[in-house]
Amino acid sequence: MPAERWQDVLGPQALDLALLALFIALALISFFRKSVRLKYASLVFAVGYMGFFKSHLISVVDIFGLIDRNLPIFKYNISYYVLGVFVLASTVLWGRLYCGRVCAFGALTQLMDAVLPSRLRVDVPRNLDRNAAWIKYGLLAFVIVYFVVTHDLLVYRFVEPFWMFGLFGTTAMWIGLGALLLATVFVRNLYCRFLCPVGALLGVISNVTVFEIKRWSECKTCKICEKACEWGAIQGPKIVKTECVRCDDCERLYADQKKCPHWIILLRARPSAPKSAPAAPSVQA
Repeated sequence: MPAERWQDVLGPQALDLALLALFIALALISFFRKSVRLKYASLVFAVGYMGFFKSHLISVVDIFGLIDRNLPIFKYNISYYVLGVFVLASTVLWGRLYCGRVCAFGALTQLMDAVLPSRLRVDVPRNLDRNAAWIKYGLLAFVIVYFVVTHDLLVYRFVEPFWMFGLFGTTAMWIGLGALLLATVFVRNLYCRFLCPVGALLGVISNVTVFEIKRWSECKTCKICEKACEWGAIQGPKIVKTECVRCDDCERLYADQKKCPHWIILLRARPSAPKSAPAAPSVQA
């Protein structure tokens, strides 16, 4: 039997690798440029490519594979490992970028939030928001313990809705998904904020984020960004790294010299330019 060549291995994966590279590039460019239009372009790409085309999101099943040391063979699943390395590296560098840019379900709920009337939204009280955020950590602990005891991979169906992109599921699963999406109409990003075990794991990793969001001294008293944050990730002067998905909303506000008190104070304190002296009257000879 002839030896397998890398050309034969990479050939069937070339399109997937090219699309993944394009998508990661778009996600990173939209992140660094803080462009709203590019951000929504990456969200649409995430739903279409990561969701319905590829049907591969980071899942508790991947956590189970790590626990069992039962992961896909590298050379036949290169894009799987490229995505995994990107998610881990980007989380260490910037935080939950995956949740805010790459995850197809998170992208879907953000697109829902963008097109649905704002009057339908219910603002979750801050104390309830902070306490409910712990639910996803409980779910993460539960599914890990459950898998260690039972080795039942199918538990993912009850804690993740990602199967929807493969367009399969029982009637009960679709009813549950419908209820979740209906609730998301009123409570923005409900699953990502309160229920996602993968988001909980990435939140834990985010505690070692290298490049954090800058804060001005005025953030101690200003509440503009805290009120604007859709993820409940700002508490006074503090960015809650475990909840922040690097959505850019507060960072755009920081740069807005007409809205951010930091710039307003600086501009007011800046000495005004001296008025030019009036021209001397001409003298007729």
